[in-house]
Amino acid sequence: MSELKSGEVHELTVLEEQVSKWILTNGVLEIPLNSSEVQQPLTIGDRIKVFLYADRRGNLQATTAIPQILQGEYGWARVIKVTKEGTFVDIGSSREVLVKEEDLPPLRELWPQVGDHLYMTLRTDRNGDLFGRLVTEEKVNELYEGALEDMHNKNIKARPYRLLPVGSFLLGTETPYRIFVHNTEMEQEPRLGQEVDVRVIAVKEDGSLNGSMLPRKHERLGKDAEQIYDYLQSVGGKMPFGDKSTPEEISEMFHMSKGAFKRALGTLMRNGKVKQQDGWTEIL
Repeated sequence: MSELKSGEVHELTVLEEQVSKWILTNGVLEIPLNSSEVQQPLTIGDRIKVFLYADRRGNLQATTAIPQILQGEYGWARVIKVTKEGTFVDIGSSREVLVKEEDLPPLRELWPQVGDHLYMTLRTDRNGDLFGRLVTEEKVNELYEGALEDMHNKNIKARPYRLLPVGSFLLGTETPYRIFVHNTEMEQEPRLGQEVDVRVIAVKEDGSLNGSMLPRKHERLGKDAEQIYDYLQSVGGKMPFGDKSTPEEISEMFHMSKGAFKRALGTLMRNGKVKQQDGWTEIL
């Protein structure tokens, strides 16, 4: 007869009904099940499947709400609360689970927020308390789905599962593609578990992907032009920057290449927003 442990699913026998609970058994141990958990009528002798967890005193309790994620199984869990201890996630059961602070990024601003999703499994400590365990790179290498060449230049939704100074590793939310986005291919580092749009820029031999979180060139033109126009408005409508400005001046002031700057100015002039004269650019 298998031993009953917290964090496991077992089929138990209904032994008796008490005031506000049912008592279940495996023939050796007796486990309480709150009556509010029971969705269908029970009869003494019925066999029901339940998830076991430890209460605050370390005693086993049963719930009929079987989690979507179990020990040894991985899936997305939605963040429902953030505290100084870490983040609590919904695993589809009546028990919320903590992902501890030490398992989260060192920078607090990169912690997941409510509504983000973490790719994880369950673990228990010596007392039977449940915790979330984030997926490891080794496990991702076993789980990810290889992509085909036709994925190139497609946009997919993904969430980061590992953040490094050099860039972020992500998993596709619908299909578990493994994606790496270098820090030069993002405007800002995403949070752990934050859903983002990623454009595929390379399909590697192992089926993993390289991605970008930057807009495509034609999309960047509009954003760059907006940035320049906003700057012009903030300085009174006139600036000493134009086609003749050096790449260094443009990079220092606008953080963009001279080519991008000229394309953006061209967009603004074609739309009748600005004009250039004597090395100056001003709003019309």
